[in-house]
Amino acid sequence: MAIVKRIVILDGHPDPAPDHLCHALSESYRSGAIEAGHDATLIRVADLDFPILQTPSDFQKQPTPVLLHPARDLLLAADHVVLIYPLWLGTLPAYTKAFLEQIFHYDTAFERGADDAWPKGKMKGKSARIVVTMGMPSLFYRLWYRAHSLKSLERNIFRFIGFSHVRSTIFGMVDAADDNKISGWKRKMSTLGQKAA
Repeated sequence: MAIVKRIVILDGHPDPAPDHLCHALSESYRSGAIEAGHDATLIRVADLDFPILQTPSDFQKQPTPVLLHPARDLLLAADHVVLIYPLWLGTLPAYTKAFLEQIFHYDTAFERGADDAWPKGKMKGKSARIVVTMGMPSLFYRLWYRAHSLKSLERNIFRFIGFSHVRSTIFGMVDAADDNKISGWKRKMSTLGQKAA
């Protein structure tokens, strides 16, 4: 019998307009996961309105806004987290990063005892997949740019707060993609959802 996983899909495109590829990929992953019997929840960053953290004190001491408590609780309870976003100016959109800062800051993602010199991540035992869409060829991003922003996100956020298995998928040349190509990407995401991978 297959293991049922609790999956949270973070649709990180900040524009709520329905025609963005990230929205379609998020839905495809969710549909595949549900079809396979997993408990899959989709959170769309574009549908959320939250303040931006502006000072170190905010990041370290300000509690997560009440509006984001449901998202926070889902992430804490998840076995697997999927983040999907478009590459803007070489990295994830600012609003998506602001969401991660609100969700993964000190009252959620870390614990620190009185004798601890370094905070400990609270996401241990969880896996993640980061999915990035971009206008350039994916191979060019990996080889020329060395996937710098993706690796930074994986290392400095996901692994730092405890995620142990972090995988990635890159879809390049999205502006030139025809319907057949997009359908193939959706099928790939659905398959990943079925596998909770």
